[in-house]
Amino acid sequence: MAAALPLVLFVLLLLGPVGRGHAEPPRDSLREELVITPLPSGDVAATFQFRTRWDSELQREEVSHYRLFPKALGQLISKYSLRELHLSFTQGFWRTRYWGPPFLQAPSGAELWVWFQDTVTDVDKSWKELSNVLSGIFCASLNFIDSTNTVTPTASFKPLGLANGTDHNFLRYAVLPREVVCTENLTPWKKLLPCSSKAGLSVLLKADRLFHTSYHSQAVHIRPVCRNARCTSVSWELRQTLSVVFDAFVTGQGKKDWSLFRMFSRTLTEPCPLASESRVYVDITGYNQDNETLEVTPPPTTTYQDVILGARKTYAVYDLLDTAVINNSRNLNLQLKWKSPPESGYVHYQPAQDRLQPHLLEMLIQLPANSATKVSIQFERALLKWTEYTPDPNHGFYVSPSVISALVPSTVAAKPVDWEESPLFKSLYPVSDSSSYFVRLYTEPLLVNLPTPDFSMPYNVICLTCTVVAVCYGSFYNLLTRTFHIEEPSTGGLAKRLANLIRRARGVPPL
Repeated sequence: MAAALPLVLFVLLLLGPVGRGHAEPPRDSLREELVITPLPSGDVAATFQFRTRWDSELQREEVSHYRLFPKALGQLISKYSLRELHLSFTQGFWRTRYWGPPFLQAPSGAELWVWFQDTVTDVDKSWKELSNVLSGIFCASLNFIDSTNTVTPTASFKPLGLANGTDHNFLRYAVLPREVVCTENLTPWKKLLPCSSKAGLSVLLKADRLFHTSYHSQAVHIRPVCRNARCTSVSWELRQTLSVVFDAFVTGQGKKDWSLFRMFSRTLTEPCPLASESRVYVDITGYNQDNETLEVTPPPTTTYQDVILGARKTYAVYDLLDTAVINNSRNLNLQLKWKSPPESGYVHYQPAQDRLQPHLLEMLIQLPANSATKVSIQFERALLKWTEYTPDPNHGFYVSPSVISALVPSTVAAKPVDWEESPLFKSLYPVSDSSSYFVRLYTEPLLVNLPTPDFSMPYNVICLTCTVVAVCYGSFYNLLTRTFHIEEPSTGGLAKRLANLIRRARGVPPL
C-alpha cells in the first residue's frame, strides 16, 4: 500500500497541469492575399502572396516538427546556414511602359541569390550543393549553376531581412535566362503551401490558365524578420509569390470586362482553414477617377487606401474569413464591368487564331493636318507546317494591305446634284455633307520573311535512303530467291571450238 501511493501521486502530477492550463498557441501563422490590378493597357494583373511565418530559431533549435513551414526548406536553412534565399522562375517580360511598375519584378528564366551566415567556411561549396538540392525540389535546371554563371555583387542585392552585417563574400547570385518555366515547376511550388491547391486562394492556381498568359512569374523568398516591435527575437518568413498578366482581348473575347471565372476558370468557395488572414484586393483607383466608369460586383464591404510605388491607390477589400463575403451558394466570383465604353472603345480588335482566322484591328481616329501617324504591332515569327509553304517560300509571305477610310474636307463647297443625272465616277461614294468627300485608300502589301527550312534535305534523304534500301534489299532478295546448280565441265570449251574453226579454215586437222 505504501508503494502504490507514490505512483498515484506521480500520475496525478502528470495529469494535473493539463486539466488546469490551456494549449500552447501555435508558433506559426499563414496569411494569403490576392491583388487584382486592371492595367493601363487593358490587361489584368493578378498577384498572389502566401506568407508563412514561424517563430523559431531554425539554426539554434533542434526542430523535429513542422506544421505550416515546409520541412524541405526548413532543413535547407539549418543545413546550409542560410540567412536569406530568393528564387524566381519567370516566363515573359514585365512591360513597365504599358503595365506600370510591378510589385516585385524578376528576370526571364530562373534567378537565384542567397546570403549565407558568416559561419560558413566554404561558401562556393555550399552554393553548389544548395543549387543542386533546389534543382531537385523545384524540378528545374538549377544544377547548371556553376562558377561560369555565378557572381558576387558588392553594391546590389542587399539583404531584405534582418542583417547584422553586409559582407558580400557571403552573397552569391546567378541567372539562367534559358530556363523554361512549365507545370513541372509550378506543381512543387504549390505543394509548399499549407493548403496546397485544395482550399483558399490556391484553388485558382490552375496550370492551363496560368501559363496561357502574357507574363508568368513565381518566386520563393526566405528571410529572417523581427518577432516583435523591439526585435528581441527573430522569426523566419517564407513568402511565396505568383504574378500573371492576362490578355484582356484574348481571355475576355475582345472585351475589357473580366471576372475570376473568366481568368482562372474557377471561383473562390472557402478560405484556407489554416490561414489567419485570407483577402482579395481589387485596385479601384481608376474607378474613382474616370467618372465611375467601372463597376465592381459584388460591392466591397471595406476599402483600403495607401501609397503604393509612389502613387496613391484605392483597393476594394474582400475578406474570405467574413461569412458575409461568401454567399449562400458558397461561391465568390468577382467581376469588373465598364458602365460606359471607355475612350478607346471605338477601337475594335479581333485576335487571330492559328490556321482559323487572321487579326483584325479597326481604329476610329481624327488626324490633325500635316501630321504623321504610326501604328505598330508586335508579332512573333513561327514555323509553318511543311505542307503550308508556297512553291517559292524564300520569296516571303504577303500580309494584306491596310485600309484607310476617311472623310476629307473639301476646299470647294459642292452643290447638291441629282445622283441619277451625275456621272458614274462621281456617284460611287454618296456623301450627305457637301463640305467633305469620302476616300478609301490602301497601303502596299507587306512582305514578311518567315523561317524557311532547307527543302533540299528531304530530297537528299529520300535519295540516300532509297539507294541504301535498294542495294541492301536487292542483295538480300537475291540470296533468298536465287538457286545454285553444279554443272559438270564439258569436253570442250569455247576456246577449243574457236581453235578448231581456225585450224579447219587453214586445212589443219582439228585437236
